[in-house]
Amino acid sequence: MITKNIQKATFGGGCFWCTEAIFQEIRGVEKVVSGYSGGNAPGKPTYREVCSGLTGHAEVIQVTFDANVISYMDILVVFMTTHDPTTLNRQGADVGTQYRSVIFYENIEQRSIADEVIAQLSEVYDNPIVTEVSPLKIFYEAEDYHQDYYRNNESQGYCNFVITPKLAKLRELHTDKLK
Repeated sequence: MITKNIQKATFGGGCFWCTEAIFQEIRGVEKVVSGYSGGNAPGKPTYREVCSGLTGHAEVIQVTFDANVISYMDILVVFMTTHDPTTLNRQGADVGTQYRSVIFYENIEQRSIADEVIAQLSEVYDNPIVTEVSPLKIFYEAEDYHQDYYRNNESQGYCNFVITPKLAKLRELHTDKLK
């Protein structure tokens, strides 16, 4: 029996509903949880508080994956190529620090890999990559209604107009990594 090498990756690329839907389709991903991280407000924040922009938290996902199936580097490449890492505090119509592009690393190895991926992909984009790379201090799980959002609300307008095109891009760019 092959043992698993379970690791976690935490990052944000705008609305967590989009990134959650993307990583639920990646082979080797065991679990995806929407949440908040990177702020300085005391206590567990609510969605309303995070959306105000006053907590300093970003909408993020925490991906639990088997590194024997997909590497942390591959996880970050998928992340960096399925959102726009060149826009500061914005993804599409979502504007504010809560929608920033950010990678929260758990150890020095993850930090090094994040820096390497950003350096490699900086040649691909016309504008500079502005993705923040910061240590993970705490991750707060978002409210239940944010979990599995796309799967539970696929017919809603936001899902059709924003998330479905991102999934199409994922399927085009990363066919070899899909479940």
